[in-house]
Amino acid sequence: MFEGFASAEVDTGEARIFIRRAGSGPGLLLLHGFPETHLMWRDVAPKLADRFSVVCADLRGYGKSSCPPSSPDHAPYAKRAVAADLAALMTKLGFSRFMVAGHDRGGRVAYRLALDRPDRVEKLAVLDIIATADAWDRADARLALGYWPWSLLAQPEPLPETIMAAAADAIVDNALESWGSSPAAFPAEARQAYADALRDPAHAHAICEEYRAAATLDRGHDHADRAAGRRIACPVLALWSGHGALAEWYAQEGGPLALWREWADNVSGGAMPGGHFFPEEASAETAAALRAFFQAK
Repeated sequence: MFEGFASAEVDTGEARIFIRRAGSGPGLLLLHGFPETHLMWRDVAPKLADRFSVVCADLRGYGKSSCPPSSPDHAPYAKRAVAADLAALMTKLGFSRFMVAGHDRGGRVAYRLALDRPDRVEKLAVLDIIATADAWDRADARLALGYWPWSLLAQPEPLPETIMAAAADAIVDNALESWGSSPAAFPAEARQAYADALRDPAHAHAICEEYRAAATLDRGHDHADRAAGRRIACPVLALWSGHGALAEWYAQEGGPLALWREWADNVSGGAMPGGHFFPEEASAETAAALRAFFQAK
């Protein structure tokens, strides 16, 4: 996997971020979701590296990146803190401005980065998410049962950490097989890497802190931005699973595009083949959609 990509660990001041990078041209940062690592981009990133300087990063607390100490309010794992890591990362790599795509949790980091640092982000792609506050404000039994990490991993420690570290393989298998994607999309090597990261107690705690931050601080940051009239300044591409939750749950609101247009003026996108993990399941289609958006003038 990632043939031709160089790996590195970059000190951003508060964390050490593991990356793989290749290519030349404009900077393009790719961010993963739960329970994945940067390996989710293994088939997408090489298809983009002929046009962009592609950087695939493990978020703080995930994969091979470090797990900074947390605090009672979970602030070190709020998307604002995680986004600051990545702004520092891209500065160290020589990119004053760059483009970013994020799937799932990575999408939440990506749009927070665009809101907090509009001077840095040229274009933004969010994959299979709506904004955190929008999701929590509309949460019902479907979210609680269908995407159980939102409620389970946000519970006080140590219960969710204990469950995750003790049952890492079962958690990965449940997520990859229950959220609409074909199990064949995930090779054994990727599954093992995902489970190994969850099994580590430090990473298990960090990931739970990220979910706790999402239920509290991240939601509050979104509400504060909305109250202040703060919007995403750059063009936004929203992609989602054609037969997943976003296509069904938010139809009354006009679907994902309508919800993202409450956050940005320039929003395009549409449904993709596959389930929640469509970047792994439909990598060619995902790469083509990202390439067309990011290279458009």
